[in-house]
Amino acid sequence: MMRPAVLVTGGARRIGAAIARAFGAAGWHVVIHHRDSHEEAEALASALPSAEVISCDLADGDAALAMIEALAARLSDWRVLVNNASVFHHDSIEHLEPATFDEAMAVNAKSPVRMTQGFLALARAKGGRRVIQVTDQKLVNPNPDFLSYTMSKHALGATIAMMAMACKNPEDRIYGLAPGASLPSFDQHDAEHEISGRLNLLGRLTDPDELAQAALFLSQGWLASGETLFIDSGLHLLPGPRDVLFMARAGQ
Repeated sequence: MMRPAVLVTGGARRIGAAIARAFGAAGWHVVIHHRDSHEEAEALASALPSAEVISCDLADGDAALAMIEALAARLSDWRVLVNNASVFHHDSIEHLEPATFDEAMAVNAKSPVRMTQGFLALARAKGGRRVIQVTDQKLVNPNPDFLSYTMSKHALGATIAMMAMACKNPEDRIYGLAPGASLPSFDQHDAEHEISGRLNLLGRLTDPDELAQAALFLSQGWLASGETLFIDSGLHLLPGPRDVLFMARAGQ
């Protein structure tokens, strides 16, 4: 295969699909990971110049690592891993849901770290390899909502600098990509997102394609390893007492 390869976890829908489309348009071979969005993943793959679909439940860390090992064995120029997949369920600062916490930590933090370790140990690439950990603007602008989700993203975010410091190959890069409220989330409908999505410093909706272009930029390795890009229209600079979803519903 002459094209460089990228794996986008959670690549069948939402931000992941935007990232997959951007890499495909830029000439990459895109491996689209999904858990149970097979039809959407196949439709997206068929629309890209070079793509394939792979399925894995990231709650199973051993299966996630096996997926990395299998791809590394057959991709001759695998340059980028985008750990985008995540689960986003609600629990509160007053009541942590153990099952919600366990799933969030496994899917949003533990498996991405194990996959990163496997990728850096095994992937063959022409030039440096890039890992892009999709985190959240909540890393610097937390609020009491979505407790387990936020904890898991903080856990993943903490590894970015750690892994960057430990990289043995000076050409490798570990990056963070922190979105804000770019798409309707949880139980929102589109009209609600039109309000909550603008509760940021610029008062504008953040297009998922902005995140996709940021991922493409990071894939080139221009920034120092360990850096995080915030693509959220300034939401991380505007602290709020609750998630913007609930602030919009409360008319704040």
